[in-house]
Amino acid sequence: MALSESQKTFILDYSTRLLQQDMLTNSLFGSSSVGRDLRSLVLGEARTATTFTNPFEQAISGTLRADAGATRQASRNVGEAASMMGVARTDMATIVDALNDMEDIIDKIDTGELDGSSAVVQADYDALKEKITGTISNSDFNGIALLDGTKWGTNQIDANGNVYIQSSKEGGFNITFHNVEAENWAGLDKTKLELPADRADQLALVQSLQSDMDAVLDVYEGKEDSLKSQELHLQSQSQILDKAAQLRMPESGTADLEKLIADLVAKNLGDIINKVG
Repeated sequence: MALSESQKTFILDYSTRLLQQDMLTNSLFGSSSVGRDLRSLVLGEARTATTFTNPFEQAISGTLRADAGATRQASRNVGEAASMMGVARTDMATIVDALNDMEDIIDKIDTGELDGSSAVVQADYDALKEKITGTISNSDFNGIALLDGTKWGTNQIDANGNVYIQSSKEGGFNITFHNVEAENWAGLDKTKLELPADRADQLALVQSLQSDMDAVLDVYEGKEDSLKSQELHLQSQSQILDKAAQLRMPESGTADLEKLIADLVAKNLGDIINKVG
């Protein structure tokens, strides 16, 4: 059966298009590494295909990993702040215990169990006072005085007892310590235990200091708990960011040509691997 002129024209036109497409493909890929890899893949040649990296995914993954690193550092900073507050809390508890013991001595003198003029009793009372002042002077975290305001005003702690904690890339916050040294510790006087009137004044001072120090202790306990909670939150956040970065670019973040084409086939035709059996 003879072809019509229109059919001949169609076949010629279609053949020309195929030829042009083949020439263009050869021109673009024939001498390129991509073309060689394609031929290697199709013909089954023993040749390793070029590895490709997705720059977009690499950039996002890099940002996520940087954020994760910054968050981990923030977690360490907050954890150090919690430890700092923990040292201050422990020292404050020591001071409160000593004040409780001083009150107990005064109560026992009032009830006649102890003699307020006894050198031994007065020495015990004075030893508790020295324990308090020594604790205040020696309360320290890596060179930062925590309770003695006379040692403040440095690069680490300002004159008001503030220590800056970097808790994110954008900034941070201050944790504040009380100048416990400024309290009337000098008023604790063992010689005031003999006379009832002087002893009553001593008891009033001890109880006033107890109230103030208990309040500071409560503040430090709350801050320590809050900082520990924040540290755990930041740790969890950094782990989430690490996971996100890993999902963006698993392993090395690269894929060879065979994997790219296999993924393309699976995307368009369905999974070609039997994962059940």
